This record gives sequence, structure tokens and C-alpha cells, in this order.
Amino acid sequence: MKVLVLLRMAGLDHTFKSCDLRKAPKGKGPYITDDGVTIADSTFIRWHLEKKYGTDFDAGLNARQRAEAWAFEKLCEDNLYWAVVSERWLIDENFNAGPRAFFNAVPAPMRPMVSAVVRRQIRRALHGQGLGRHSREERFEIARRGIEALSDKLGENAFFMGDNPTSVDAIVFSTVAGCLPEVFQTELKAMVRRHDNLMAYHDRCMSKWFPEFSAASGNA
Repeated sequence: MKVLVLLRMAGLDHTFKSCDLRKAPKGKGPYITDDGVTIADSTFIRWHLEKKYGTDFDAGLNARQRAEAWAFEKLCEDNLYWAVVSERWLIDENFNAGPRAFFNAVPAPMRPMVSAVVRRQIRRALHGQGLGRHSREERFEIARRGIEALSDKLGENAFFMGDNPTSVDAIVFSTVAGCLPEVFQTELKAMVRRHDNLMAYHDRCMSKWFPEFSAASGNA
């Protein structure tokens, strides 16, 4: 979602395809192919777009503001992202409501084994990252602090750093949207909904970058 927003912010034509992890250079998505060159990881994709197409996603921001934006980007990617992952993959009812569908292409007899292996890998990744070492309640407390920080920084701004969207909006919006799907039963959804400014921001970004889905606010 972050990469799609960056591409739309840059006004670049693009075709979206489901990620084939067998072809992913780093074993995970997202990645793009641009004129025969493959670039993996959303941050390196952003830098590629800036270098090749001359797009300055942070135009108008001074050095201090760019530093603040980078810090909040890392809050989302290296902390809140993992809170979302843990809710979707480690909680059985949420796994059954969403990620389990990723394995539909696996032959039925092998499906339980393959999905179990992948879930163990994700559990190990969460443990290595650190968040997986905590109880679910402790993970929620960490996430709550992060979501409150997003709300406090956003304030009454139209976008995260002011009146105009910048690169950090691609990940902050994606993070907020990732907490809200109705299909998942998680306290993360309630945490975001407690902040009117985050909900208004979510709807504003949906209308701007995904108008075809904006009527389904809260179900991104």
C-alpha cells in the first residue's frame, strides 16, 4: 500500500500484480520492476523513484521536518507494522479470517502443514524483532503509545507534516488503514477509532489515492 501511494503521489503509470515471493529479490514484498530493473523494499523503491524521476516527496520540508518524518516512518515500519502482523498471524481467529487465504493455491493435503510452517517462521521473526517476546496485552500497550504519537503529531493538519502530503504519509496512512479492516478482531481498530483526527485523515487519504475504495472507509 505504501508503494502504491508513492507511485500515485509521483503520478507514475503502473500496473499492480500480486507479489510472487519466489521471484522477490529479498524473499518478501513489495518489489517493482522498472525498465527491466527490479527494486525491492519500499524505502529503496522510494529512493529509486526520487533518483530516476526527480520526484521530491518531501518538497517544502526543512531538514528538521525531514528528520521528524523519517523517525515517524520508522515508528510505523519497525514497530506498529509488527503489531499488525502479530494480530493477523498469531491470533487464530484473525489468521482464519485473512492470511489463511494466502495458502489456497497450495494443494489441499499440504495446506495445513505449509501454513503451520509459515506461521512458525513469522512467530520467530516477531520474536527476533522483539515484539513477539511480549504478551498480547503488552503489545497492545506499545501499539497504543505509537498510535497516540501519530495522532498527537498529526494534530489538525490535513496531512501528516502539514497542508500537503509528503513521503511519510504513504506509510502513516497505510499503517492507520492496516489497523481498521472489519474482518479482523483486534484492539488496534478501537485504538485508531478513538482519535477523530486519524479517522478523518484515513478518509481523506482514501479519497485522494484510492477513490475507488473510499466509500468503504474502515475496510481498507
